[in-house]
Amino acid sequence: MSLDSYVTLGRSGLRISQFTLGTMTFGEDHGWGSSPGDSQDILTAYLDRGGNSIDTANIYTNGHSEKIIGDYFAARSGLRDRVVIGTKFFGNLYENDPNGGGPGRKAVVQQLENSLRRLRTDYVDIYWLHNFDPSTPAEETLRALDDLVAGGKVRYVGFSDVPAWATAQAATIARFRGWAPIIAVQLEYSLLERTSEGELIPMAQALGMGVMPWGPLKSGFLSGKYSSTVTGPVDTTRTQLVGTPSEADYVVIDALDAVAREVGASPAAVALAWVRGRPGITSTLIGARRMDQFEANLRALDVTLTEAQRDALDEVSAPALNFPAENNRTLAPMIQFGGATVDGRPSMVSPLLRAASARY
Repeated sequence: MSLDSYVTLGRSGLRISQFTLGTMTFGEDHGWGSSPGDSQDILTAYLDRGGNSIDTANIYTNGHSEKIIGDYFAARSGLRDRVVIGTKFFGNLYENDPNGGGPGRKAVVQQLENSLRRLRTDYVDIYWLHNFDPSTPAEETLRALDDLVAGGKVRYVGFSDVPAWATAQAATIARFRGWAPIIAVQLEYSLLERTSEGELIPMAQALGMGVMPWGPLKSGFLSGKYSSTVTGPVDTTRTQLVGTPSEADYVVIDALDAVAREVGASPAAVALAWVRGRPGITSTLIGARRMDQFEANLRALDVTLTEAQRDALDEVSAPALNFPAENNRTLAPMIQFGGATVDGRPSMVSPLLRAASARY
């Protein structure tokens, strides 16, 4: 596979690469990101490989990430319209301004105008709600977004890190009102974080939304830096922010390392390949602080896992989804006669059902 193997995002005509370049590390404002020069080098490498999907947010490095992207495309006439730029709103960058962030109409419009200024463009391709605010009516946010789409400043709407029930409610309201639909969701998803398989991913599949996972390497835990057999300091500047793996994490990390040795690839490449191949996934967010990290992530494009390798990773990382997801997995094998599948694979008729059919 290559970055120019494009897929449509949800129930839309928007075509994007199967790896989206995440830019949370663009800018050194938090003490651990990339310099503007290194960030632009990563952008160039991504675009040169055929990538066309770039993701940022108003709060990434206090707006500096958006500015780096804006400066890059402003210096390259005609290139901006060839790429898909998504940014997010919700975070408040202005002290003592209660309307400086959030999903209210005033805040939504103000945040977009500020993002457009930093991005040096007159529209964004995807405008993502970055979080959930139960105090703001969904209708207010959705209508404001629909007005921005109608005004040409936003092309598509997405939700990021919003509960499944709230996303489904908003999608239903938008469809009923004829407002701009929610075409995709962003959610955390990796071998170490699979709880979204309980409700968020099934919801997205049922409602025709694309799924764009973030954190596929779980803050670097799955990058190859960590192993239960390795001691000593780890090459990371974010330990104070993200912590270190737990004992349970190391069980998954060691299994990932074993598969990586079989494949002849890095643990990061295998972890990304696993996410890319999961049911419902459209485009995976990959980020990097250095060029070597970015190139290591792109090697996942060349990794193909066998069914046995996928099964091994699936088993060791299986999430505790609880009711109703686990109950549905248990009952699903009993409806094979209807052509049912479990996680995309044909299920087996249970012995109980087979015995009952023989008796009657």
